[in-house]
Amino acid sequence: MNTLEAKGLGLSYGGDFIFENLDLTVPIGKITVFIGSNGCGKSTLLRSMARLLKPQRGSVVLNGADIASLSTKDVARKLAILPQGPTAPEGLTVMQLVKQGRYPYQSWLRQWSREDEEAVTAALESTGLTELADRTVDSLSGGQRQRAWIAMTLAQETPIILLDEPTTYLDLTHQIEVLDLLYDLNAKEQRTIVMVLHDINLACRYADHIVAIRDGSIKAEGKPEDIINSELMQTVFQLPCEIIPDPLYGTPMCVPRGKGKRRPSTVQPNTAEPNQPTTPMPAPEMATV
Repeated sequence: MNTLEAKGLGLSYGGDFIFENLDLTVPIGKITVFIGSNGCGKSTLLRSMARLLKPQRGSVVLNGADIASLSTKDVARKLAILPQGPTAPEGLTVMQLVKQGRYPYQSWLRQWSREDEEAVTAALESTGLTELADRTVDSLSGGQRQRAWIAMTLAQETPIILLDEPTTYLDLTHQIEVLDLLYDLNAKEQRTIVMVLHDINLACRYADHIVAIRDGSIKAEGKPEDIINSELMQTVFQLPCEIIPDPLYGTPMCVPRGKGKRRPSTVQPNTAEPNQPTTPMPAPEMATV
């Protein structure tokens, strides 16, 4: 059982605490999304759960053990993280980048093996990059480049994947492309995925579990349809809005109030059972906060 928990977590960057006594259990085999306003600590929490930031209090527990007590390679065999805006050395090919994901399995006793080759091949196939394996990473489009980094994390063959704002700087088409890929990985391979997203409507579409963060605490967590409402949006984002059903999937959709050209609405709310988010088609009126 591959579990990830925060217990009594206290985090700071040398000054005031960003989080104090935070408890969080990541649902196994689900997609969890952290939401919250800029600077609320979403990325800080994600980094601490990947052992990139040492807590001042409490602990992060991976498979029942304090993550601080585990070796770097042991952690890397169980948990992969894709930080925000990663960069590759100039001239590095997609194949070379993806092979870096096999580092946790290499040693002077164990060199490159058939298992390593199979893992890299599978990662390229899963992300649709087989034909681009010899291209340099810096020659790819934004969506292709992000898929290459995701392929590297897949090559680690970890049951848990953490991603810090994987859709940042991508246009809407590439955002959907990346999120559809992560959705399929979760559905087909039951990998536990935890990510930070800014777009509330996309978070509601793709997440099984949402964690809403404000002022160093979790204000709500649960299924999108159970927790996302106008009161929570006001609490977490200070955003006056209406929550209506997404016309394509039935998931909560945030429609911000504000100035704009008012026209008669032609969209009728759809309360039918939501479809699975596999069609790369964005919801209207995306709310990015």
